[in-house]
Amino acid sequence: MKKGKITIDSELCKGCELCRAACPKELIKVAKTLNSASYFPAEFTGNDDECTGCALCAVTCPEVAIEVYRG
Repeated sequence: MKKGKITIDSELCKGCELCRAACPKELIKVAKTLNSASYFPAEFTGNDDECTGCALCAVTCPEVAIEVYRG
């Protein structure tokens, strides 16, 4: 199975948690620190071996704050 990696731009993230709900492996959590806009952004908490690169998180992100890399 292909593996994936995601990056989340914490400054673009508004903490809506849609990506967290979309992740089938529950690898995205809410950060404990605020970004510069005073939101608690999402953060990737898994490792690259766990992420499948399905991109459901990126598709659901209204702020386009998530990039998915497959390979």
